[in-house]
Amino acid sequence: MKGQDDLEVYTTRPDTLMGVTYVGIAAGHPLAAIAAENNPELAAFVDECKNTKVAEAELATMEKKGMDTGLTAIHPLNGREVPVYVANFVLMDYGTGAVMAVPGHDQRDYEFATKYGLAIEGVIKPADGSELDISEAAYTEKGVLFNSAEFDGLNFEQAFDAIAAKLEAEGKGKKTVNFRLRDWGVSRQRYWGAPIPMVTTEDGEVHPVPADQLPVILPEDVVMDGVTSPIKADKTWAQTTFNGEPALRETDTFDTFMESSWYYARFCSPQADEMLDSDAANYWLPVDQYVGGIEHACMHLLYARFFHKLMRDTGMVSSDEPFKRLMCQGMVLSDAYYYTNEKGAKIWVAPTDVNVERDEKGRITKATDKEGNEVVHSGMTKMSKSKNNGIDPQEMIDKYGADTVRLFMMFASPADMTLEWQESGVEGANRFLKRVWKLVFEHTAKGEVTALDVASLSADQKTLRREVHKTIAKVSDDIGRRQTFNTAIAAVMELMNRLNKAPQASESDRAIMDEALKAITLMLHPITPHICFKMWEALGQSNIDDAVWPQADKDALVEDEKLIIVQVNGKLRAKITVAADAAKESVEEMAQTDENVVKFTEGKTIRKVIYVPGKLVNIVAN
Repeated sequence: MKGQDDLEVYTTRPDTLMGVTYVGIAAGHPLAAIAAENNPELAAFVDECKNTKVAEAELATMEKKGMDTGLTAIHPLNGREVPVYVANFVLMDYGTGAVMAVPGHDQRDYEFATKYGLAIEGVIKPADGSELDISEAAYTEKGVLFNSAEFDGLNFEQAFDAIAAKLEAEGKGKKTVNFRLRDWGVSRQRYWGAPIPMVTTEDGEVHPVPADQLPVILPEDVVMDGVTSPIKADKTWAQTTFNGEPALRETDTFDTFMESSWYYARFCSPQADEMLDSDAANYWLPVDQYVGGIEHACMHLLYARFFHKLMRDTGMVSSDEPFKRLMCQGMVLSDAYYYTNEKGAKIWVAPTDVNVERDEKGRITKATDKEGNEVVHSGMTKMSKSKNNGIDPQEMIDKYGADTVRLFMMFASPADMTLEWQESGVEGANRFLKRVWKLVFEHTAKGEVTALDVASLSADQKTLRREVHKTIAKVSDDIGRRQTFNTAIAAVMELMNRLNKAPQASESDRAIMDEALKAITLMLHPITPHICFKMWEALGQSNIDDAVWPQADKDALVEDEKLIIVQVNGKLRAKITVAADAAKESVEEMAQTDENVVKFTEGKTIRKVIYVPGKLVNIVAN
């Protein structure tokens, strides 16, 4: 700062440093006060900004206002002087209360510079080589530097490190990590929720409730009028004492986020007299898998981590984090229908009360309510009370069974994506379970099965058993590591299709079938526990809850033979089966001498033979 001490700014984009054309400071910044001492107009603007509360979420859309302080700052690398403005979009509680403004590459800076006629310079151009256009808006993507002296040609990561290193070497800056902790409004003006253990004495002082008076218990003989919280309406409940002096209890209650932010730890010791039993909590925590809606990815997760670190610091738990893994589940969508009443309002009709006609492609052509009145199909939307399109799971359970509903929900979509609720899908899940049930009981009805003799299996039998163990390996990985339950179920369905066509003529056939059905039952057990419990018993086994997860036989996964695609000039002409360890020369010879391949190469010169091991031979001939 010319004539002043250094002005400290914080940025996440040092790669744009050479494009700084002004500096913005918050109204609460000390320099703003200095500049306003002899400038009444600036002083009035500073007061206006200080008295205008701005939520951070509004910064992007609010009108940008500012005023020149008359001060200039010296660019740390090129020595150029740039003006310093008080700007209403700069917050004192973010970073240092000052920002280096790069209007060419920040939209807020761009709007401010456009309004006040400040320079807009481009220093980042698209990485794909296209032209930079900042005539209408800032270019905010990360790209390649230009107009940046010695840093020209660097990408974001390279420029970040190089510019930071130069600033640090010259004593003008350094890399740092900023942490931000926002205030958390934990109170609610309602009856339900944990009482806030604070009291206010007659002198206006607020005190925590003494430990011997905890917990504060809500009254149960209350009347809910739907308007006022009964503990706010009942003045006598709030009356208490503190150190022998009259006091009033807090009549707000904690938001339910407050309790749900540490309940995972309480679950470890639900019978403990204290908040939790540390020994039990340390045995079980951290939680292996956290599953929540997308809103949990920020708020609830943030609160839970705050609570956990608080409990850690007080010695209640020893782990640093509450959860090992996080998965955000998707929303459930359902068809929504409505009609418009005489006042023009939309009246939403439950999907279960609508009769639907569809065309040959499954598209809705007409929808009517129970009285036969036509209703409008509004598409698939998030299940909600407002659109009356929620589906009661109990109705589906009563109709199809809990296992069917569970299977459909896990198969219809990846867990982290939206799920479109279709009863036709529930019916499909029900049919699949019936097929599994039928195959199990058809198999067991044929009597006992002899032990599987792997050494005596034919090539076809080995192939089928390989499919069984490939499925075990895939399902184990899908459920255990990838958490893609829909693909795990799809793999079991594919195996079932193979088993339904498999011969049952020999003891070896039946032994493979027995092994496969036991594996399928175990793999489906986490998803459809009730039916699997019965099928496991039918297969002659004891309690499935004590059973060990199936393991893929590595020997069974080894292929003796490979199916090789043979192309001539890129077109499929044959398929040959070769030994899994066949040499390249042997495979190429078999491909070239195949009867169907010869038809397309005879009389031509073979220019090249391309072999992709274990997959493909492509013969180039002309």
